[in-house]
Amino acid sequence: MQYRKLGRTGLDVSLICLGTMTWGMQNSEAEGHEQMDYALTRGINFFDTAEMYAIPPTAETYGKTEEIIGTWFANCKNRDQVILASKIAGPGLPWIRNGENHINRKNILEAVEGSLKRLQTDYIDLYQLHWPNRGSYSFQQYWGYAPDFDKSAVESNFVDVLETMGELIKAGKIRHVGLSNETAWGTMKWLELSEHKSLPRMASIQNEYSLLSRTVQPDLHEIMMAEECGLLAWSPLARGMISGKYLDGARPDGARLTITPGQERRDTLHANNAIKAYIAVAKKHDLDVCQMALAFVNMRPFVTANIIGATNMEQLKTNIDSVDLTLSNEVLADIDAVYREYPRPY
Repeated sequence: MQYRKLGRTGLDVSLICLGTMTWGMQNSEAEGHEQMDYALTRGINFFDTAEMYAIPPTAETYGKTEEIIGTWFANCKNRDQVILASKIAGPGLPWIRNGENHINRKNILEAVEGSLKRLQTDYIDLYQLHWPNRGSYSFQQYWGYAPDFDKSAVESNFVDVLETMGELIKAGKIRHVGLSNETAWGTMKWLELSEHKSLPRMASIQNEYSLLSRTVQPDLHEIMMAEECGLLAWSPLARGMISGKYLDGARPDGARLTITPGQERRDTLHANNAIKAYIAVAKKHDLDVCQMALAFVNMRPFVTANIIGATNMEQLKTNIDSVDLTLSNEVLADIDAVYREYPRPY
């Protein structure tokens, strides 16, 4: 396993981060425990979760993933072996705090206590803001993204959030803070305010990144490198689409897109064509397309950790094995050619 610094925290986190969001929906408690057991044997010390998990999010699945991690900690007595990341949900889900879940002091304090109880731990290593109060272009919302907000009010909220996080750090309930699904302006504003007011500094930003989704480039890429606020890449396989199992409308039994209600916004004609092209690149170079896709993310200099998820042990082992794969210049050139033809396929 490879390890990278988590921002300026001094923590060394595994390049492969264990994503957990299927536990409690697609995966049982026993299966979640098995995945965590195996991950530790492979040198993975970084787990990522959120209060809103399991996915797809519902009132019934809310908090289930954290509960599964909590029972594992209680059984194994190994909390000190894991750097644990969780998140407070942003606005929009009516079953979280009666739909009044704006990220502010009141909700942060309530959310942290709920997560600590479910996780059966005294502290969370990295506490992240799942998405901004003001909205963002994540979750394929960039086509119509039109930011319109009161700048002074947003900045005041940022300060309130950072001050609250500082209190939680002093109380020992969280250790560090991070962003998720944030924009370039938002990231720089958080960093600016923390510096000017001597408040906790955002250690990382967790945004979608894969062969099919590269909206972090170039602006966030530059910020991540210059400001030592690296990427925790989520959905590096585009919800499994890069495997090819959903091509041309296929929906295998029990697969994520099959059980997720509504139309998958990533499943477009351009995305299908791009996936076929990436599969052709992998075949040309005798590679597994999923391992190729994960290795590509692993090799990006702005990536702190690559968050993988799996619904069975075979997937988990294959995904972790990507850490041992280094793509040649020839493979990277072929990937670049596909990217130039399909720069934003969904």
